[in-house]
Amino acid sequence: MLSTIFASTEIACTQQGLLTSAQLIAMGCPKSTMSDRVAEGGPWQRLLPRVILLQTGAPSSQQRLQAALLHAGRGACLTGDAALALYEVRAAPRLEQVREVDVLVSQDRSPRSVGFVRIHRTHRPWRTLPVQRLPCAPLVRAALQAVPYRRTEDEVVALLAELVQNRRVGVEELLGEVRDAALGKVPGVAAARDGLVAGVRSVAEAEARRILRTAGIPDPLWNRDLRLPDGAWVGRADAYWPGEGVALEIDSRSWHLNPGDWQDTMTRRNRMTGVGLIVLAFSPNQLRVAPAKFVASVRAALATGAGRVPPVMRVGVGG
Repeated sequence: MLSTIFASTEIACTQQGLLTSAQLIAMGCPKSTMSDRVAEGGPWQRLLPRVILLQTGAPSSQQRLQAALLHAGRGACLTGDAALALYEVRAAPRLEQVREVDVLVSQDRSPRSVGFVRIHRTHRPWRTLPVQRLPCAPLVRAALQAVPYRRTEDEVVALLAELVQNRRVGVEELLGEVRDAALGKVPGVAAARDGLVAGVRSVAEAEARRILRTAGIPDPLWNRDLRLPDGAWVGRADAYWPGEGVALEIDSRSWHLNPGDWQDTMTRRNRMTGVGLIVLAFSPNQLRVAPAKFVASVRAALATGAGRVPPVMRVGVGG
């Protein structure tokens, strides 16, 4: 009966069945009763110091996030992978896969990292945004908070490139946050930053860029819109060498699982070749397994293009 009374209060419902010790005491629950109920076999459980779940059984992913916020206290917000999962970023773990919950608090707050909660104190102000009804750091701030926990450079590139590719964050905004957060020396960030400035928007493109530069092949333009002189749309090339009229496309299997996407790719490729461009197509797997063959194909295409007058294209900035 007592569990039902507390669990049915408005504040407990708002907090997904969670209450702090202070809230329970304010509601008239004696400390002794609280201790009895969170004891082994009792109807409640202590998820974190001073944060109690008014039920038995494993907490849900959302309850873990709420518990972390209650532990951190006033003004706290989710950041890192927990926030990215709520933002539904593909390069982040799904919510049920998030193990550590990162929470951002101001420098003058004093909660400690404990259990599954990682506290991040900052003197830099931020704007809290509601995402799926939970307070979160802005997307770019949350992403950069997750970067130090990425294991490889490719994981860093995948995360930051996704934000820019989907037009959720501008390159300049992202670079400004990297500078403000002093993350330039974190492994993978410098390479990701340089690639994004060049126009790279995926891990596969970053790998292609590394291979081409190592081989001494001149840098192409990355992710540029191509139009005829009259403005007619031709397509967007993943990489383009304007002096030779050579376009490179890196085909991801995940993008082409939909038959409609594959048809769109074929239509665009036919349009490119129809106006005189030399089009090369490679999969990410081919780049990894046979980089020498990729380099040889690009060299051959550039040599062919150099021996002719390339088609005139209006080249615009892509996404």
